[in-house]
Amino acid sequence: MYLNVHSQYSLRYGTLSIPALVEEAVACGVTQMVLTDINNSTGIMEFMRECDEKGIKPIAGLEFRKNKRLLYFGIARNKEGMKELNDFLTEHNLEQKPLPDLAPGFQNAYVVYPYGHPEPLNENEYLGIRHEQLNSLFNKDITSIKDKLLTLQPVFIGDNIEYRLHEYLRGIDLNVVLTEVSPEDKCKKTDRFLPPGQLEAKFARYAFILDNTRNLMNRCVMDYPKGRVNLNRRTFTGNKKNDRELLEKLALSGMEYRYGKTNKEALKKVKHELKVIYELDFCAYFLITWDIIRYSGSQGYYHVGRGSGANSIVAYCLKITDVDPIELDLYFERFLNAQRTSPPDFDIDYSWDEREDVQDYIFKRYGSQHTALLGTMSTFKDRSIIREIGKVMGLPKAEIDGFTDQTRAAVNQNNDTFRKIVAIHERMANMPNQRSIHAGGVLITEEPITYYTALDLPPKGMATVQWDMYEAEKIGFDKYDILSQRGIGHIKMAVQLVEENQQRKIDIHQVKTFMQDPLVNANLKKGNTKGCFYIESPAMMQLNRKLQCDNYRVLVAASSIIRPGVASSGMMGEYIKNHHNPGQVKYLHPVMEEQLKETYGVMVYQEDVIKICIHFAGMDGTDADILRRGMSGKYRSKKEFDRLVERFHEGAIKLGRAEHIVKEVWRQVSSFAGYSFSKAHSASFAVESYQSLYLKTYFPREFMVAVLNNYGGFYDRALYVQELQRSGGIVHLPCVNNSDSLVNIGGVDVHLGFVGIHGLNETFIELIPTERKLNGPYQSLEDFVKRTSIGLEQAITLIRVGALRFTGKSKKELLWAIHLLLGNKSKPSNNAELFQVEAKNYALPVLVNTQLENAYHELELLGFPISMTLFDLLQTDYRGEIGANDLINHVGQTVKIVGEYVCEKTVHTKNNQRMWFGNFLDAEGNTFDTVHFPNNTPQYPFRGKGCYLILGKVVAEFGFASLEVQKFAKLPILPNPVIS
Repeated sequence: MYLNVHSQYSLRYGTLSIPALVEEAVACGVTQMVLTDINNSTGIMEFMRECDEKGIKPIAGLEFRKNKRLLYFGIARNKEGMKELNDFLTEHNLEQKPLPDLAPGFQNAYVVYPYGHPEPLNENEYLGIRHEQLNSLFNKDITSIKDKLLTLQPVFIGDNIEYRLHEYLRGIDLNVVLTEVSPEDKCKKTDRFLPPGQLEAKFARYAFILDNTRNLMNRCVMDYPKGRVNLNRRTFTGNKKNDRELLEKLALSGMEYRYGKTNKEALKKVKHELKVIYELDFCAYFLITWDIIRYSGSQGYYHVGRGSGANSIVAYCLKITDVDPIELDLYFERFLNAQRTSPPDFDIDYSWDEREDVQDYIFKRYGSQHTALLGTMSTFKDRSIIREIGKVMGLPKAEIDGFTDQTRAAVNQNNDTFRKIVAIHERMANMPNQRSIHAGGVLITEEPITYYTALDLPPKGMATVQWDMYEAEKIGFDKYDILSQRGIGHIKMAVQLVEENQQRKIDIHQVKTFMQDPLVNANLKKGNTKGCFYIESPAMMQLNRKLQCDNYRVLVAASSIIRPGVASSGMMGEYIKNHHNPGQVKYLHPVMEEQLKETYGVMVYQEDVIKICIHFAGMDGTDADILRRGMSGKYRSKKEFDRLVERFHEGAIKLGRAEHIVKEVWRQVSSFAGYSFSKAHSASFAVESYQSLYLKTYFPREFMVAVLNNYGGFYDRALYVQELQRSGGIVHLPCVNNSDSLVNIGGVDVHLGFVGIHGLNETFIELIPTERKLNGPYQSLEDFVKRTSIGLEQAITLIRVGALRFTGKSKKELLWAIHLLLGNKSKPSNNAELFQVEAKNYALPVLVNTQLENAYHELELLGFPISMTLFDLLQTDYRGEIGANDLINHVGQTVKIVGEYVCEKTVHTKNNQRMWFGNFLDAEGNTFDTVHFPNNTPQYPFRGKGCYLILGKVVAEFGFASLEVQKFAKLPILPNPVIS
């Protein structure tokens, strides 16, 4: 009898999760019900699964509201009816038009209006009447609507406590205090499941209404497939046989390209993988991914295929990835096997400015009805809940801030208001709050996707499903991850700039050549990697220097052991120690030496877990991967997991391994697997790192310009500008006659772009270079003002940053001139003049700018100085006793050094005390690192950008020197000479 049931997915309205909703229904003797969440179908598929499991007949529906007012709700007769409801909501979401007051004529769905809706009603339309409205039927002729009346008992809450939670949710949604939530803004206290028989009793005098309701529900059958089925696009060519033949042809052709004609090992692996791909019906998935790569390549886009997909030699042959699985001994089962519980996917990275075009191609190629972006569901989180509840309570900001302050935890526990907030918090924590968009997931379906969800239109402007990747997996959809990252933008633009600036073409895919290049590997070893993807952070540079990393394989390992879990477990230190002393490594068992010799007996990758399970315990690749996933918390069946653990031990003993050795190997495997990292993923990162480093090594100026124009990487722009200068680039301030919107390069001359000028209007960022290219260089200040129609404030910004220095006049002279030209006057017209009128020249005293004044202008308008360095701005000439490169010669000594702040990282010790790691440049531009232990940090804190005098003890680990800070103070700079 429940036609209008709501879950938590009626965001900031309903309080019941889908499982709780179904449990409550079971407890109240409900045998069938309709889920009708407000303006979304997020929970429908989950609802059907839960109901099937609990023996309740699920019926799908949607409630339509406009401006908080209930218009009507729809009930699907079948799968087609749910599609009609989803299509209707989707149309209004995507076209951003309001819902109509009257529902359309659905063919396979019923429409229920609240009682009081004017007659007449269409054949599929009904009136829902609440039991408290039954009195209005007394002595009324209801002949015309007798067959149209249905019981209306909405469900939004579970009990009285949840009603209070509902009120808080409504206050949060409406952004008002609790007392301002009106009765119209919330549900009734009785909007819940009633005890068995009670609803029927309330309608007993109008039994025909119960019959109408029962008959309507009986006619509804949700004819969806049970369990997880493959709902993705099933073929690429339209025929599975043709798909198989095309995939085999492409794989064998690609194998010849990658390995030559006679590589028997490659052929064997390709044929094995193709067999598994056929059997698991993944041909279309591979071919669609290949098609996406084919399109992007035709547009000149560069991509990186990474993740577990790089374990596949077929993916390598199709150019989806650039990682050679044979070279790195990668296991295909890590990517795809018959027992995998969640679908595999390829992670394809593009430049940040190219991804949308690739997504647009997918939508057009595979059809808007069959393509959508994946959604996400953000939930209420700890501190945000406290803040939201506090606002609804009407508490002042200072009091709310006190409740979120961890240092006041003990005091807050004795506060009645805080305890009340905590009680609400416990109910609200992790409830869905709002729908959003996944980072890059795309779905391509066989059936129209609206059979399973309505679609939203987030700011990105592409249709998006109303559930997340976890729900997609359970329903039967495999996503394609089309991602973006700045590193690819760096590479792409650098290659273009080299061709334009040096007339040299680079094949950036010749990665194996880069890996053998001695200069590239020398820079890797020295940590000269700023700007290079994944290897530019201080931690990664430090690790590579400790490892003396000078080859691809070690870099792949470094990309994995840098991760927090591996590093904190002590395995990073063990790997570095063994790397430098490989002859002293003691292996637990010959199999450990045979399988882990490359990583000196240390498990570094997820694939290492699989190797040991296979070769030490005799497991097959499929079971080994399932066991690995189980140890990572990704396998839900404990019974199956325990069976595989038992198989590991039994298999090892059967192979003659000593029991105490088996126990120790298992201890190492189980302790590592939980935070292990895919080797294929690391290898993909390392490939891109080599591409970046090759460009930095041989074309450092073009590379750093590309880094700046793609909005940098790990560091501030100032550091990349310094790297440009160190590489021989002559960096010029922005200039209206030489600069573009972005940084440009000609020979060794680099002009900063207008984009980096703080306060410059976007209109002029584009207009100034466009006008110059159309009509030639600007001739004078007056000519510039006339042609751009620039206002006084924007002109002053350009003068102060030095962008009008082509005039030969000082900034002060130009400021006088611009005030005379534009002060209290309208802007000069940029219309063509019949006669060129020469501007009047006024006699002015000699007005000059100092370097110090210029540096302060640059600090304000660019964020860093060009005219002087930060060291030049110091009040002292002292630069320390030694430089960064000399630290290694003073290990154990206490030294003084002056360093320019680059960045800092806060970590917590085992005692939950904070400590810091710092990164600095000395006066020569060389990098050094500092460690700030808890006993020193409160007394000597970081104070932002600038130069610091540092007193510390030089320590070294594996040949890498750093400073343990004892005293630490920011140095004062010369005062700012104010320009009036």
